Amino acid sequence: MSRPTLWSTADMDEDLADAVDAELSLYAQQGQNPAIYDQLGAQIEQLEPLLAIQQHMAALAAVPDVVKSFIVSFHQAILNRDLPSITIFYTTTFPKLTDRFYSRTEWPEPEIIAPLLSSNEATEDQIHIFLVLYRDLYYRHVYSRLHPNIDDRFHSYENSCELFNYLLNSPSSADDNSDEPAPVDLVLPEQWLWDIIDEFIYQFQVFCSWRSKVKSKTGDELMMLADGTGVWSSYSVLNVLYSLIQKSKINEFIVALKEEQGKEGARSAEEVAKSISPYTALPLYRTLGYFSVLGLLRVHVLLGDFTLALKVMDQVGEFLLGGSGFGAKANKSSFTALPTLPATHISTHYYVGFCYMMLRRYPDAIRTFVTVLNFSQRMQRMRNYSGYERKDQYDQIAKTADRTLALYAMCHSLVLPGSPFTRLDDNITSTAKERYGDQMGRMSKGGSDALAAFEELFLYACPKFINANSPPYDDPDAIALLLSADPTEPAEGSPIPTDPTQRHLRLFLASAGAQSPLPTLRSFLHLYTSLTTEKLSSFLDLAKVSESDQETVEEAEEEAIQEMMVLKQNSRSLSRIVPAQGRSEKGNEASPAGLTVIGTLLEGEMISTSDLNFVIDDNTIHIAESTVGRRYAGWFIKNTERSQRVLDEIRGSPLPVFKGKVGQKQGAPGTVALGAESVATNDSAEAAQKKAPTKTVAWGGAGTRTTLDA
Repeated sequence: MSRPTLWSTADMDEDLADAVDAELSLYAQQGQNPAIYDQLGAQIEQLEPLLAIQQHMAALAAVPDVVKSFIVSFHQAILNRDLPSITIFYTTTFPKLTDRFYSRTEWPEPEIIAPLLSSNEATEDQIHIFLVLYRDLYYRHVYSRLHPNIDDRFHSYENSCELFNYLLNSPSSADDNSDEPAPVDLVLPEQWLWDIIDEFIYQFQVFCSWRSKVKSKTGDELMMLADGTGVWSSYSVLNVLYSLIQKSKINEFIVALKEEQGKEGARSAEEVAKSISPYTALPLYRTLGYFSVLGLLRVHVLLGDFTLALKVMDQVGEFLLGGSGFGAKANKSSFTALPTLPATHISTHYYVGFCYMMLRRYPDAIRTFVTVLNFSQRMQRMRNYSGYERKDQYDQIAKTADRTLALYAMCHSLVLPGSPFTRLDDNITSTAKERYGDQMGRMSKGGSDALAAFEELFLYACPKFINANSPPYDDPDAIALLLSADPTEPAEGSPIPTDPTQRHLRLFLASAGAQSPLPTLRSFLHLYTSLTTEKLSSFLDLAKVSESDQETVEEAEEEAIQEMMVLKQNSRSLSRIVPAQGRSEKGNEASPAGLTVIGTLLEGEMISTSDLNFVIDDNTIHIAESTVGRRYAGWFIKNTERSQRVLDEIRGSPLPVFKGKVGQKQGAPGTVALGAESVATNDSAEAAQKKAPTKTVAWGGAGTRTTLDA
């Protein structure tokens, strides 16, 4: 259902309508006279601007005064480069006014509020860029609260292009009137800059999904799509992101920061930025460049290129994910010039971990997921985090974290039992079992039930993949074939595009299905130190030991060996976090835990991911099992903290009051004897109750406590 237009013809000025009716009746009386027709058209053209002006004036009068005041103050804050005020207006005031006045309707159109900006001492260029920014908020509200129509989709793309063209190709304002591009004098909060990049990619993703549904389009929409084949194209989106990265020189900036580390008299981040480029010197371009790298990661994942997605994170990934491995060398870098928003942190780890999962690098995926899930659990106690007062922003973060937990559950089930990567964090594993316990049980057992559970979680947790190419709207014959085809049974040679989500699902299930017989095979190997392939094939119901047909027995043994090779292959994986023994390369300093981070996100070394190893000598299988000691440190710390809290509560509680009626004996004045001990009388007990409660600490019992005198 399309949204109604903001102003309908029923609201036209009555006098103008009467004038038009009079002219039309005059034309009808005098016949089809071309001269009169031309005169009538000229008069109508003269009336249209007046009609539009009156409509805008009426629409502006309908805007609440508090909204008018907000728009004027918002514009003035941007003119004054008042970053604190801009942040408050963007993160707090705008959402509150939206909930109050525009929860079900769109905000006033930019052309309507334009007269409010003329009172400020601003140039036409400054007014224009504010209207572009306001239009960005306008369409973001339409996408989040309403149902965008095709005009909204096209106009939001045009506004995004206008904004990025202003940032990238704004002419110089120098006295020499040079037409060379120059940095713009604009200050925006980091949260707004992230939302600009994030919303740009989101609208591209939504448009591609909507564009691929050919049968739901009307005739007018088909015509507009045929004429606007370049709207929201993959090339234009990638061009914007790569241009922002190139203009800001964010990768060169990070490399320069790394080189400054450890030097005596190292330059500050601002000095490093100024030495690289005038664009890099401005926080606006540095932040946009950094967010564009994270946006490229997301776009390449949506397009299905997981290797290239990790490749674009070569420099930024080491900063953001360098110390994400548990027990690995912590990232000692302190790049204070780069933003650290919770939304970017969670989103980046989600997409990087998903890339690792699709590349079958499950250890790296598990480490990435565990890092961000621990961060998310801490954020659950910080609902009022600065910049996240808006409920929709926090809900989006929570939804991404829940999808990450589902991906962790799949990777945890794909790693063979007994692997050290299944014990990275017991709290996260317990949370995953509480949330997806049924699916994890089915996935670990293998078989058809496991594939159904994998499919269920994958469809819930995977990104919404898109087709890079548009359907052939400019080819009427191809569109006619698409409209007449059966989507459930596409004909051979049909131009129906394959659903990208289903395509990636089939690839993932093919990899997961190959591991379905491994749990059963591994359970038998655990029972022996050596056994024959003939006996193993009988255990796997491939052939009976008493089988008389030698050829059948040999085929069964060959199949058992093939399954063991699959087990051997899945017992090894490429990992970025590797044991440090025997490594002496420069820059790979090991942590006390004996692990080190090597290379970029795509690099790594083959490591063993299972506690079971075997060799095959002729028809005999020799099995060796390595046991990994259980980690008791976490259990002891948790119970020590619990015991300390109980002890603090006991020490902080008042002493019980003794009534002195049973078993009293004569004693010293002011006391009542009870057995061999003396306790305080009612007066002394009441004084003890008035003592301040004890001061506790997080753990360890290192706090200062008030002792009670006996």
